[in-house]
Amino acid sequence: MPTSDPRPLVGEPVSLDLLNTRWVQDGARRDLLGDTRGLAAWLTSTGLDGHDFRADEATLAHVLTARDALAVVVDSPADPEGVRALDRVLDHGRIRATLGPDGPGERSEFTDPAWGPAWTAARDYLGLLRRAPDRIRACAHEACVLHFFDTSRNGTRRWCSMALCGNRAKASRHYARAKEG
Repeated sequence: MPTSDPRPLVGEPVSLDLLNTRWVQDGARRDLLGDTRGLAAWLTSTGLDGHDFRADEATLAHVLTARDALAVVVDSPADPEGVRALDRVLDHGRIRATLGPDGPGERSEFTDPAWGPAWTAARDYLGLLRRAPDRIRACAHEACVLHFFDTSRNGTRRWCSMALCGNRAKASRHYARAKEG
């Protein structure tokens, strides 16, 4: 049975949600993917548990590989090693065109099912790049390590959460102004 998901930000596209399995809480770094129970919680949180992916050691190792590759390419998109690392994850799956009773479709196939969640997250990142690469953002708070896909109308979202980091930034500015005056 998976543990509950303790992360402060969930519900982002699966690639960024994978990055957000590491966060800072009360000044300490946390990592949801420290074991297979955390992996099970992440699979459930992202809806990937319904795809027959297993929360085992092999899947965890592959998901951590994908997370490391995504961390590099999200923060430094032109980094050649990060690009190669992400491509190596993508080498473990493909999209197969299908025809079913409802018409044309697609199905993901993997070299090994344990690569499924990692490949899915890597492929999701490619979709974000196609859609709006400038909307992939890191939280602007200096102590936050979370990422989000900016879906705001004008594309000016700065914080992972206005209630968390945005409020901290406003309180900090208020404190600095009060201290000066």
